[in-house]
Amino acid sequence: MYMMYYLPMKTLVTTVTERGQISIPAEIRRRMNLTSGQCILWEMASPTECRIRPQTKPQPVGAKAMLGYAANFRPTKRTDEWMKELRQGEST
Repeated sequence: MYMMYYLPMKTLVTTVTERGQISIPAEIRRRMNLTSGQCILWEMASPTECRIRPQTKPQPVGAKAMLGYAANFRPTKRTDEWMKELRQGEST
């Protein structure tokens, strides 16, 4: 078992744009391993504070869970490779 220690960090300030957007400082993105396109959950901790957490992608259920499953058993090929394989043995 290991313990994760969070080092104190300086206070960082960003500005809210007219459209309600903010930028997450690079130091925070690195420490939280945030990537482009990742969803963030916002939780109100008090009337004047909020907490953010990276959202993990939910696992699909039912029929959607099977999408892409066959790719585990066969290699992906380009269209021209599939056509060449399908045409093998055809007489011209």
